[in-house]
Amino acid sequence: MDTRPPSSSRLLSLDALRGAVMVIMALDHIRDFFDRSAMSFSPTDLTQTTPILFFTRWITHFCLPVFLFCAGSGAFLWWRRGNRTKRELSWFLLTRGLWFIILELIVMNFAYNFNVSSQNLILLLVLYIFGACMILLSALIHLPIRLLAAVSIAIIALHNLLDPIRAASFGSHAWAWNLFHQPGVFTAFGRLFLVTYPIFPWIGVMAAGFCFGLILMLEKAVRRRIILRLGLAMTALFFLLRTINIYGDPSHWSAQKSALFTVLSFFNCTKYPGSLDFILITLGPALLVLTWLDRRHLKPTNPLIVFGRVPLFYFVLHFYAIHAILLIMSWIRYGSNAFSFIFHTVPSLGGPREIYPADFGYPLWVTYAVWIGLVLALYPFCKWFARIKATHRNPWVSYL
Repeated sequence: MDTRPPSSSRLLSLDALRGAVMVIMALDHIRDFFDRSAMSFSPTDLTQTTPILFFTRWITHFCLPVFLFCAGSGAFLWWRRGNRTKRELSWFLLTRGLWFIILELIVMNFAYNFNVSSQNLILLLVLYIFGACMILLSALIHLPIRLLAAVSIAIIALHNLLDPIRAASFGSHAWAWNLFHQPGVFTAFGRLFLVTYPIFPWIGVMAAGFCFGLILMLEKAVRRRIILRLGLAMTALFFLLRTINIYGDPSHWSAQKSALFTVLSFFNCTKYPGSLDFILITLGPALLVLTWLDRRHLKPTNPLIVFGRVPLFYFVLHFYAIHAILLIMSWIRYGSNAFSFIFHTVPSLGGPREIYPADFGYPLWVTYAVWIGLVLALYPFCKWFARIKATHRNPWVSYL
């Protein structure tokens, strides 16, 4: 295969795919803060949800696996197109991973509750898992690319074999299993930590994305053909495994109260941790979208390109904006009483439900209205910062 770098320019289709999932991601986070039903039950609970609520949550399932996969591919392109050494790449991944974890612990945990109390639950969410995977990838990139690809696929395909192992079986070391495979709460340094995204299978997804970067270096027609076939194969494998209903997800689908809800059950795959079925039905279609985007003539000012080029800036900014909007709307609705609860984590993110009003939250249409308004409002800020990143070559800019 010819893997010579075609140019040093960015791959616009990859930026656009990243930007698309970031726009969708905002919908899920706004739902967490605003939707009334999110405060009391999961939108994928088929005994309580509605089709539109289920879909609102389900479409956002694409965000984490696609973004982790793109992050791996981006690291590969940063290395190969920048003519850097593996040692330089390893250092970049290690330091950026540590930076992401610091941001999660300090900047993002304040965004979740606008409260610096030492009694708050520490949430290890998106930036944490990105940071952890980058740190591990900084070591894994030194493996031969074919071996790394095999290891990545093995992690994704086989990690569900670990499902029967429970953290409690490790006694005082249960926290380690929470970090690696089973989401949960553990105590460290006198604080409670909640892990929602364990390292398995997500390190496999990021590492697979790194190996996928080799395909992105190919000539356009060749890479498009390979990506299309890979996307179709992964999607077909999902339908095969899900139909067989034996392996691929710890939650098997079943007949429901209607044909529509049976279909919802079929697509209702496990995200915590992401099952094999979950990864196939998200990354498979995402690769098909990437093939389509790779055929489009996208301008640098396209919102998807703009958002995709400043992912960290967008991520941090949108969380603070969401919480600030909720704070203002809660003050308008509840007056000064809002200050008795609004500086605590919302129930949908693990906060105390008992201190929030019984009617807290808004109808789902408010979630969509805030989402559209917020994305439109973020565009000029992200466009401004994307211009700064494009024109400043300082090393620190790569960390933002």
